[in-house]
Amino acid sequence: MGCAISGLGSAPRSEAGAATHLTEAQVGMIKESWKVIQEDIAKVGIIMFVRLFETHPECKDVFFLFRDVEDLERLRTSRELRAHGLRVMSFIEKTVARLDQLERLDLLALELGKSHYRYNAPPKYYGYVGTEFICAVQPILKEKWMPELEEAWKALFQYVTNIMKQGYQEEERTKHHHLLVSSKERPEKSNTAL
Repeated sequence: MGCAISGLGSAPRSEAGAATHLTEAQVGMIKESWKVIQEDIAKVGIIMFVRLFETHPECKDVFFLFRDVEDLERLRTSRELRAHGLRVMSFIEKTVARLDQLERLDLLALELGKSHYRYNAPPKYYGYVGTEFICAVQPILKEKWMPELEEAWKALFQYVTNIMKQGYQEEERTKHHHLLVSSKERPEKSNTAL
């Protein structure tokens, strides 16, 4: 179950303009490959997360439902993991559909990053999902998989994870600001005990 992909989860990311650097050919390749991938959407979602937990077990800490599950076979058959995998695959589907509408894509990814702050899912894990997605779809695409397609998907995931990271940081700043404001509004408690 090896996958030679590396760097997506740990390499320095380019600035948030990466998707604007996707060529028309790359966008076309992503959309064409998605038509094949979506036929096995639930399978890809499960494979992606089982691989994620296998290669980065620390990621399970973010998922309270899976935190204590050591048996990967149990994860493969988990309804909850299937449901989460389908939610992530649905996001990828929306991402692919918005490749020609970057403003809508940016808003979608920004909101997802904000929600990940609320779920306490830090940005350091985002790139891992893209890497595991790429590894999960290679066998499904078979001979259609090629280095150019891999580069296109990597660029897309890097773009999306950068926007998600911005959303996470915005939400973090907003919550921090609200905490500061609310603590200033509360009167100081003075020690009146004698």
